[in-house]
Amino acid sequence: MTTVTPFLPWNRPLLGQEEEAEVMHTLRSGWLTHGPKASRFEEAVKSELGVEDAFAVSSCTAALHLALLAAGIKPGDEVITPSLTFCAAPNAIVQCGGTPVFAEVDPVTFTIDPEAAEQAITPRTKAIVVMHYGGQPCDLVAFRKLADDHGLVLIEDAAHALHAWRDGLRAGSVGDLAVFSFYANKVITCGEGGMIVGRADLVQAARLLGRHGIDSSVWQRHGERRTADYEVTVAGLKYTMPDITAAVGLQQFHKLPDFTARRAQIAASYDRSLTGLPGLRLPTVLDGVRHGWFLYPVLIDPVGGRTRDTVAGMLLDGYGVGTSVHFKPVHRLAAYRCLDCHLPVTEQTSARQLSLPCYPAMASTDVQRVIDALHAIWA
Repeated sequence: MTTVTPFLPWNRPLLGQEEEAEVMHTLRSGWLTHGPKASRFEEAVKSELGVEDAFAVSSCTAALHLALLAAGIKPGDEVITPSLTFCAAPNAIVQCGGTPVFAEVDPVTFTIDPEAAEQAITPRTKAIVVMHYGGQPCDLVAFRKLADDHGLVLIEDAAHALHAWRDGLRAGSVGDLAVFSFYANKVITCGEGGMIVGRADLVQAARLLGRHGIDSSVWQRHGERRTADYEVTVAGLKYTMPDITAAVGLQQFHKLPDFTARRAQIAASYDRSLTGLPGLRLPTVLDGVRHGWFLYPVLIDPVGGRTRDTVAGMLLDGYGVGTSVHFKPVHRLAAYRCLDCHLPVTEQTSARQLSLPCYPAMASTDVQRVIDALHAIWA
């Protein structure tokens, strides 16, 4: 009788009875759209990060779009950002009429290099969108100084780093604005969802834009029994997070410290067991960094007949282990090939990077399975 090895996905959310109960409470309340649960979620994140304001939205992409709109990005403006990222930030820049200017990443952390970002500044530069790759924050002190010295708006794309620090500073607490993702595979999930935090004036501008430009929330008007009494003060969009989504986020946020601790345990197991495999470069965590471990990103040098793609194929076909790639460089995607970019570190990193499974729903046997599979491939 043939035994079929169950597939181990690259990522899987960890949800429990607490999320189920919170969702059922929301359903039974009769209030499903942006209201008391979303407000509680906003307050929890705001308090934890020590920021001035927070606004829960429908996705991290929505948060990025609102952040750029609140920052006043318009046609002709340039926004510096890494190319080793998901396309959401560059897409949002373009949707505002701006031009993304891709800067090189650090070869150790894969986060945007402050010196490269500074060299990319021109008279048209209006903002910098940094990205905390895999849960390792970029140099927050350097970027805060860079933005202040040049009068730029600093936006943190902290989609990977809701529970990470560098030099005593929490990711998402340093920029003028920061955005988070609660997509299905992130450090906590709502299925879909995001949040924008930061300076009160900018978050309030984003909030106004994100609820059609209406001067008061539907929950506020409902409480006053005057649902039709509103004014539209700017031409806005619909980006609010519904309460049924926020209900999941509330419970997931309570679990975030435990989730991060489990991710760190898995990363430590990989560090102990995979060190020394020739051509396999494990992630480096800088001094002063508390990593969020959204990703465990390894680099596979093309030696011994192995490449990133052959290893990924062998893990999948031979051992049922899923992996992922983070990311295809944005400047190599069809929509952005018109931009003139020379980013050798970004391109080499992207060609060799592979994300191993690293998430709280993994059992210890799952972790060992990945380790054993890699040792077998290297043997």
